[in-house]
Amino acid sequence: MRRGIRELRLLWRDPVVALLVLAVGVALALFVIYPLGMVLLKSFQGDGGGFSLENYLRFGQFAYLRNALKNSLQVGALTGITGVAVGYVAALTMVRTNIRWKKILHLIFILPIIAPPFTSALSVLMLFGSNGLITRGLLGIRHYSIYGFKGVLISQVFTFAPVAYLTLRGVLESLNPTLEDAAMNVGASRWQTFLRVTLPLSLPGIASAFLVVFIESLADFGNPLVLAGSRFPMLATQAYLEITGSFNLPLGAALAVVLLLPSVTAFLIQRYFLRKRQYTTVTGKPVNSTSKLVGPGAGVLLRGVLGLFALSVALFYGVIAVGAFTKVWGYDFTPTLDHLTYAFQVGGDTIKDTLIVALLSTPISGILGMLIAFMVVRLSFPGKGTLEFGSILNFAVPGTVVGIGYILAFNRPPMVLIGTLSILVLNFVFRYIPVGIQSGVAVLRQIDPSIEEASRNLGADGLTTFRKVTLPLIAPAFFSGLVFAFVRAMTAISAAIFLVSANWNLLTVQILSQVGSGRLGVAAAFSVILVCIVLIAVAVIGRLVPGRTGGASAIQVREG
Repeated sequence: MRRGIRELRLLWRDPVVALLVLAVGVALALFVIYPLGMVLLKSFQGDGGGFSLENYLRFGQFAYLRNALKNSLQVGALTGITGVAVGYVAALTMVRTNIRWKKILHLIFILPIIAPPFTSALSVLMLFGSNGLITRGLLGIRHYSIYGFKGVLISQVFTFAPVAYLTLRGVLESLNPTLEDAAMNVGASRWQTFLRVTLPLSLPGIASAFLVVFIESLADFGNPLVLAGSRFPMLATQAYLEITGSFNLPLGAALAVVLLLPSVTAFLIQRYFLRKRQYTTVTGKPVNSTSKLVGPGAGVLLRGVLGLFALSVALFYGVIAVGAFTKVWGYDFTPTLDHLTYAFQVGGDTIKDTLIVALLSTPISGILGMLIAFMVVRLSFPGKGTLEFGSILNFAVPGTVVGIGYILAFNRPPMVLIGTLSILVLNFVFRYIPVGIQSGVAVLRQIDPSIEEASRNLGADGLTTFRKVTLPLIAPAFFSGLVFAFVRAMTAISAAIFLVSANWNLLTVQILSQVGSGRLGVAAAFSVILVCIVLIAVAVIGRLVPGRTGGASAIQVREG
């Protein structure tokens, strides 16, 4: 109690900073906690409008709801296992071998991260659908269905394996190869060194990567919506269909709550692993070493697996680029600009809307993320831990849950935001600031507080110190937050699909609509336009932010 009073007194010595802390706390309560609370309350609403458990009891009554939960967990677990296996092999090959074209391969691996999350589903249809390039074109199979479990699993592995790769590459790069050299110098074989040194030190990172991919898979909306089909229900899409198809908002909210539980649980476990993940590899001795862990035979095998995965990713996204300029995919491969022309004519307003939303939400998200990071690291005030948790909570919540929460929270006075630009901007700002916060916290903990103390001793207030001293020092983290916020604002769909309207539409929703209508060429054209915009924007942000890191490395913060 006394400590809290003392912290309040210190905080109120700088009224501007105190008001900022209060404003951020109110904003997080209003745009993060309140919508989630509305989802929880709505899930207990019965047909008569009163409190009831009937929406949850329906899991025992209807097999399709139980199957949706089982299918989501099953696909999430298999995607996590497969994605981590692929990601670990790719990371090990990139870090512990002298493979050529590392930069090119790295860019290929992160391509799924800057593309719309359901682009892999579009690729699966174009390659393995009834008119697929492989099924019909190469194998001559005319009656084959890629819908259901196998289609969703393939698309999710290609979508989320790069996330595991980025996580595990950072883990392996942090391991000093002299530890492996020391093990081999005392007689251990390469295989024994890997099993007893490299792998055990990697296990916390492997667990963290699995949980991240598992969370991403559970929250995935676009891939199941395109490929799951009616015979393979999944929670995220079923919640959407209950609301938009059956107009059963309470049941949709209950499904969202059920989806939320494993996601948040996995998120908390993942954060525990991140906090416990410490590698004591700094010994004060020389660290320059050429790793001998991978022998010639293993190197050939690892390079082969890596090359196969890289070619598969290139094929998945190459067919989209080709499909955008092909007359009728699967029948007539005559080159044409018709799809691109149609996309600009019909979707011109959508492209403009998407850019407006992204350009508005990106700087707000970036600055707010750095401000919250500054509060968490440099300030002491009652409730700081609660503020930090509230600021990163939305990142663990599936987008479907966030979208439903915003519908419930902001469709009545005094805040009627449904159908407006504001609700889209607020959704993206508060959903994706956690990445900027975490990267800002990591950088701030490496900066000596005496630098900021000197500024305050010379008469600057807290806000001026943050703007003129702290912010320039954390430019790399700021750049990472900006890049991530822009990429997500351009490519996210799971929450946004609930919030778009006739006045404000987004490219990802337009792409999904074209896929649903069977216009794969037009969907591919929109996808190409979107990826090009994202790549140009990343380059521009890199030019505008001084002291930044590269665009590719900034995108790596997605795994948090």
